[in-house]
Amino acid sequence: MRRPLRWLAALGLSLCAGALTAAELTPFTASYAADMKKIPVNGEAIHTLTQNTDGTWNLSFTAGMFVARLSEESTLRFEEGNVVPLSYKYERRGLGRGRETTQIFDWANKQVTGEYKGEAFTLSAEPGLLDKTTYQLALQRDLMAGLMEMSYQVVDGDEIDQYNFKVVGEDRVTTRAGQFDAVKVERVRDADSKRQTTLWFAKDWNYLLVRLSQVETDGQHYRIMLKEATVGGEPVVGSVVSDQQ
Repeated sequence: MRRPLRWLAALGLSLCAGALTAAELTPFTASYAADMKKIPVNGEAIHTLTQNTDGTWNLSFTAGMFVARLSEESTLRFEEGNVVPLSYKYERRGLGRGRETTQIFDWANKQVTGEYKGEAFTLSAEPGLLDKTTYQLALQRDLMAGLMEMSYQVVDGDEIDQYNFKVVGEDRVTTRAGQFDAVKVERVRDADSKRQTTLWFAKDWNYLLVRLSQVETDGQHYRIMLKEATVGGEPVVGSVVSDQQ
């Protein structure tokens, strides 16, 4: 059952939306419930953004399902409205063989060095390059700026991939934290891909992710839903859910 845990990592698609304003980052904590539609199992995930004493930021994500757990952590700078990754670490423990990935962004020498599946690698680093958590911050800022289509260069494992997204509409989403008016976003994949990823971001809460749906190539359907969150110490609260809905 490695796939459910991998899917929880797809929360890395954007749990940190509420952490952003037009000019700065704000510390936050968000927790989510997860389930698999065809199998009665549950999981949870927590995402946090905290600032260090030297002005850098830590973006941390942990998720668990069954006896397996994974974690991701990025250290980053925020400069002139841009997210600049400094380091990234991924760990998976539990079911099957554990895995670790590390990445160090050396901007002075314009390269990324790290280790993936036990092998060292080096990649060229151009301005705007992101890791698998920091691109989330860029996605949220672009949504707040009103963009309808977004594309990012992301270090994924030991390669650089392009992640594409598009806004496809708006919905009213019901969560444990209340109801939210949300923008609906899809990840754009190759035409022959059977994977589908859809995300909903709360417009009134700096585009905080409130719901995620992912369909895998085997038809399995994974979902996550917001449980609770705070942004800058303020609880995130949606509209009261009507008993008639």
